[in-house]
Amino acid sequence: MNILPDFRTLRPATLDEAVKAMAAEGTMALGGGTDLLPNLRRGLGTPQTLVDLTAIAGFAELTVQADGSLRLGAGVTLEDLAEDKAVRAGWPALAQAAEYVAGPTHRASATLGGNLCQDTRCVFYNQSEWWRSGNNFCLKYQGDKCHVVVKSDRCYATYHGDVAPALMVLGAVAEIVGPKGRRSVPLAEMFREVGDKHLTLESGEVLAAVTVPPADGWRAAYFKVRVRDAIDFPLAGVAVALKRDGDTLSGLRVAITGTNSAPLMIPTEAVVGKVWSEENAEALVQAVRKVSNVLKTTVMGVKYRRRVLLAVARRLVDDLWTGK
Repeated sequence: MNILPDFRTLRPATLDEAVKAMAAEGTMALGGGTDLLPNLRRGLGTPQTLVDLTAIAGFAELTVQADGSLRLGAGVTLEDLAEDKAVRAGWPALAQAAEYVAGPTHRASATLGGNLCQDTRCVFYNQSEWWRSGNNFCLKYQGDKCHVVVKSDRCYATYHGDVAPALMVLGAVAEIVGPKGRRSVPLAEMFREVGDKHLTLESGEVLAAVTVPPADGWRAAYFKVRVRDAIDFPLAGVAVALKRDGDTLSGLRVAITGTNSAPLMIPTEAVVGKVWSEENAEALVQAVRKVSNVLKTTVMGVKYRRRVLLAVARRLVDDLWTGK
């Protein structure tokens, strides 16, 4: 039987209290718990303390600010993000990505911060304790080698979040609070492509909020491929933001998820400033292929995931270019 390990919980009322609590050894942040608690039941982690962030004043606020930007507290639920009228009107790709996550009951509890900071996943990691022990564990937790790339000294577990790539192409900025004060970074800089250390948050730091600038002529969309049309994590996901000036592609941002150890931006300089053509579409597809690193971390085959990733990237740009 899978049971939770023993731990204590703290429920701070302010960010300062949360930061102080998170600085202690053996602590983990808790939002809705939809990702963390199932992992703990599988023996993936033995925290001494869970710091419940849901009582922090203003942590779940969703507001459109005077300059037209959207400020999202890290405690905003994915349900609110998917259904909010202002988000759906001004940043529909973000609402779309949030609505793709899991099922309705999950979204009612899951938080934006928890979704962004979710653990990476792998078929050799997300297993029961007895299964992992029978396979000598893995580099990500309690083992000394990666079963995906056996001779590697790094972990290749995959990031499968849906909301991060949508926010990245929308130009979102993360507000992080820690022992050294506050800092703001582009959301993409909150991640690194290492499976067991994919977040750049330092000890004691908490993701407090995310700010999304006004659309300002950008049109965006997110789409993911999964085994079932509900609940499942993406086998491959793509977010695209596009700006068109007549027959010129004046701006293009593309981000991928479900294939690498972090959500990643795709270089698009080679096609920006040009007409969207077959030649430039192929250039983008090759850029996506070069950045993606699809490995055997899910139950679905590598070739399929790579092919649908490239196809979805091309299709999303086609659709946004033609205004679909």
